[in-house]
Amino acid sequence: MFVAVRSYDNYIPANLMLQRLEEEGIRAYLQDENTVTLDPILTNAVGGIKLMVYEEQVNRALELIAGFEQAYQAAATCPRCGSTNVHYVTQTSDPVNWFTAIVSWLFGNYAMAARKVYRCFDCGYEREELQDT
Repeated sequence: MFVAVRSYDNYIPANLMLQRLEEEGIRAYLQDENTVTLDPILTNAVGGIKLMVYEEQVNRALELIAGFEQAYQAAATCPRCGSTNVHYVTQTSDPVNWFTAIVSWLFGNYAMAARKVYRCFDCGYEREELQDT
């Protein structure tokens, strides 16, 4: 039997975590991946893309996931204040994103790319790359 250990709203981080667990010998699969990928509006209705792990391997999988997430947080440290409260978000201060929202609202669901940045939620610093070069 399999147990849900994480839920994702996007197939990319879900598949990255699945691959990392499989590399460590963990039996796992993604549930509802196709539903969420084909119709993202249903993400909340189905509970996102669920990372399912074989129940006998759940503890090891959770240890690995915690380690992977800790390594990500270390890489996502804010260069200004040193906080690890950094997340990849849509930049709300960018006029292009406001234009995208208005055009999408006026003309229906025509997807236009919004600008995304890594934002520190402690000091407000934003940058496009995870690591400064």
